[in-house]
Amino acid sequence: MTRRREFNVFSLSFLDIMSCGFGAVILIFVIINHGSVAANQAANLDLITTAAELQRQLQEEQQLLLDLQKNTHQLADQTTSAAQLSELLAQSIIELETRLQDATGSDERQVILIEKLKSELAALEQATTSKQPEMTVDDDPGASLRSISGDGYRQYLTGLNIGGKRILILIDASASMLHQSIVNAIRLSLAPEEQKKLAPKWRRAVSTVEWITANLPPDAEFSLVAFNTALIPLVDDNVWIATSDKPAVDSALDNLSALVPTGGTAMFPPFELINQLSPRPDNIFLIVDGLPTQGENPSNRTVISSPDRAKLFSAAVMQLPATIPINIILFPMEGDPLATPSYWILAQRTGGSFISPSKDWP
Repeated sequence: MTRRREFNVFSLSFLDIMSCGFGAVILIFVIINHGSVAANQAANLDLITTAAELQRQLQEEQQLLLDLQKNTHQLADQTTSAAQLSELLAQSIIELETRLQDATGSDERQVILIEKLKSELAALEQATTSKQPEMTVDDDPGASLRSISGDGYRQYLTGLNIGGKRILILIDASASMLHQSIVNAIRLSLAPEEQKKLAPKWRRAVSTVEWITANLPPDAEFSLVAFNTALIPLVDDNVWIATSDKPAVDSALDNLSALVPTGGTAMFPPFELINQLSPRPDNIFLIVDGLPTQGENPSNRTVISSPDRAKLFSAAVMQLPATIPINIILFPMEGDPLATPSYWILAQRTGGSFISPSKDWP
């Protein structure tokens, strides 16, 4: 008897078909998923690039915003400063206007005051003229040795003591007396002699001697000596001449006017002269512009410091007698700061006077 064949739905063929179907499905899924991943990666890359660009733009905008805020603060500060400056300028304008008004009022008041003073001065001059006795002409040459412009006895203003029986006048005639500036003194020392004689500083020194001689006592004697590194006597024949001897006085002053300043300065010769004179002077006038540049013995040094000059001066002062007053008339020279205190001490120690006159004296 023939066996009937049984039908099984899960046969090998069926399983093969199912496996192939599943495999196909998986393969399709893998292919589709790979495409999605690639597409997503490309999209993500674009998004990242866009995001980075947006981040960069955001940073630039933030920096621009910070710069704008900073500029805003600066403009605000400048506006405040400008407002303050404007306020200060306004206040200054108001103050200037006030001062101008005050000055205008002051000028008017000063004009009124000047006119009032002029009237009072005219009244005083008229009263003085009416009360002043008639002046008689004095032919005595000792009363006024030379004609000097200005008020006669100005020693009351200067403090100089013009008195004495024998008066010695010493005047520095070195090249430094040409000018108060070292450079200009050197320049003038190379000029012609006539130009040296007309140097303003030297003319002031000569005028000072003329003023002293014009105010000497009529019964006194005097001597006039110039010096640089040596003595230059300006009095003819006798050491002492009477102030009443007008021709001798004029001759001495003419010799001084013809003198040309030159050379350095040494204080040993004039100070030694004071001890050698017989009889000795009882009043001395020393017209000088600074401390000495030479000592007792000649030196070839072209440059000397201020302390060294002070040492030379101190050594020369040791020769002076302590009982004779020395009146110092100093025309200061630049670059010599120790000259003023040194000569002031000398005047105080000897009982003399010290002045450093203005450019319009005497």
